[in-house]
Amino acid sequence: METLISSLSTQHVHPIVHASDIAAARRAGQKLALELGFSDTRAGQLALIVTEAGTNLLKHAGEGVLYLNVAQAEGVPGVDVLAVDKGPGIADVEACLRDGMSTAGTAGTGLGALRRLSHEFDVWTVPGDGAVFFMRLWRDEAAPSLCRVEVGALTVPLAGEDACGDGWGVACDAGGASLVAVDGLGHGPEAAVAAQAAIRELIHWPQSEPGALVDAAHAALRSTRGAALAAARIDFGNDTVRFAGIGNIGAYVLDGDSRRALISHNGIVGHNMRKVQEFSAPCPPHATCILHSDGIQTQWDLDKYPGLLARSPALVAAVLMRDFIRRRDDAMVLVVRRRGPG
Repeated sequence: METLISSLSTQHVHPIVHASDIAAARRAGQKLALELGFSDTRAGQLALIVTEAGTNLLKHAGEGVLYLNVAQAEGVPGVDVLAVDKGPGIADVEACLRDGMSTAGTAGTGLGALRRLSHEFDVWTVPGDGAVFFMRLWRDEAAPSLCRVEVGALTVPLAGEDACGDGWGVACDAGGASLVAVDGLGHGPEAAVAAQAAIRELIHWPQSEPGALVDAAHAALRSTRGAALAAARIDFGNDTVRFAGIGNIGAYVLDGDSRRALISHNGIVGHNMRKVQEFSAPCPPHATCILHSDGIQTQWDLDKYPGLLARSPALVAAVLMRDFIRRRDDAMVLVVRRRGPG
């Protein structure tokens, strides 16, 4: 069965600086759970995850950010919760995840509860460089069969804007995964219209080749202000990724030993675009594709974050957004990793 997820689903962003912010995030989580058809029990579990994650941010880091995103696999929805901070970090994660362990004079059940309540859980932290927690809760009692790629993505609008002009989408099927990353020209609602139009082309043509998808988006965006856009297709059978890009979208393949940049051409999709050219690069199991808009600095180096590349793509996206956002434009990070055999 095909799985498709994109930034068209609502993302909730909650800066946590006061206990009242945790309550607001919990209410947003409960509303999202209701919209997705969660049972009362599942919605209660999500509320506990949000509450414990937000409380942990305040107690141990002083402040941080909670992201709530919609997850999707085999047609079954879920909710991702990301807790991101720049606090003191954690010296012994496993010890802190054991119930009864506390460094803040509490009962020490918060972090352990996060792992117990979640279908999927991951954490990355370095002493002195903050911590990032990832929790995923599926709607149904049994977690769905997972796609052969793992996805982590975040968008952040320019300060003062509600709509984000950057977007992303991933469609996964038995033969491969199709990716799109888009940066609507400028920012605000009109940029968001352009980004959404490009993502809908992926929905219409989820198994399209990258060049064909860019061409389709070019036609669809003629009535908008246009966008920078990159499309990729990971081929599971050939262990390759094919890529086509127009405009300033950063795109890279990391396989643990190397970081290979993928080339985009100048132009504006929807207005001024020359002939689309596809490129191919190796993309074996466990390789990671990272695409981001120019709202993210290009000088990032994951080698400076020990162990991060092996963690959930959601954590990779969160750290890149945390440490390399420019804050003078919309920003988007999409991280897609091939799962290993089986």
